Amino acid sequence: MQELTLAKTAAWLKECEDAYILIHRSPDGDCIGAGYALAEMLHQLGKRAVVLCNDEIPKRYQFMLPEEDGTAAHFEPQCIIAVDVADAKLLGSSVQEHYGSRVDLCIDHHVSNVPYAKARLLDGSASATCEILYRLSRILPVKMTDHMALCLYTGMATDTGCFQYDNAGPETHRAVAALMEMCPDVRYAWINREMFAVKSFGRLQLDKLLIDHMERYLNDKCILICVSQEFLRKFQVDEAELEGIAGFPLQVEGAEIGITMKEKEPGKFRISMRSADKVNVSAICQRLGGGGHVKAAGCQVCGTADEVRNILLDAVQKEWSNA
Repeated sequence: MQELTLAKTAAWLKECEDAYILIHRSPDGDCIGAGYALAEMLHQLGKRAVVLCNDEIPKRYQFMLPEEDGTAAHFEPQCIIAVDVADAKLLGSSVQEHYGSRVDLCIDHHVSNVPYAKARLLDGSASATCEILYRLSRILPVKMTDHMALCLYTGMATDTGCFQYDNAGPETHRAVAALMEMCPDVRYAWINREMFAVKSFGRLQLDKLLIDHMERYLNDKCILICVSQEFLRKFQVDEAELEGIAGFPLQVEGAEIGITMKEKEPGKFRISMRSADKVNVSAICQRLGGGGHVKAAGCQVCGTADEVRNILLDAVQKEWSNA
């Protein structure tokens, strides 16, 4: 696999033709924003490009979809690009089956990224893949449009918890400031409200239930919540509304590790872990077949709720001892 610099990636994109841009399953603000921002850059370069996702884009993110996103276009791709995808298995079964072994270029910011593409632009210091795409936009012969700015801002905002996490560094804030100066008509405050403040009534009811069912471990340093399918059905909450819930346990004063167990189907849980400071949750999740960032990572664990809980707490205990 070839490791690319920003400049070499820009040169690669100038030469590519007819690109499929892949984003991960259960898409979030960063992968959606990066995918559609890159597609628009390629369009400006005179290329054909479409974004492919294994799952439907959640309703809360559909404001990022362009009026004509090109998904109806039919062409055989000459280039396959993955953005914000740390491992081909995260593409989802259908997309992985067709394109997982054919990825020519991966652009990502996850330190747990595995070498599945022929070439890779990886920057683990970037707050989001959208931050990397912003840097690319500054050295490519493309114009920053309102739609591109909206996508890139949303990706950086959602991956930094509205710029409150440690990964929001000086480069992130400079990028956001530049977007605001170049595209002042984008409703940045509206994006923040929609992403971080507005919740459905069902989600608010779910929050109350989760508070009542919070579990405390390691002398209250580890807080765990389990979101069952029963809870989601009870309050008619769409799974996409759960994005951001991973940070919920760390709102407890004194909490160092937050664990969220989301039941995808009977016997299968998607795990999100967050660290307040010293504990490397990426190391924990990598041992369980996942990965991510030092302070924000995830994995999938199979078993009953009790079995999964015990597996997670055992893994956390081992890492806690090393922290």
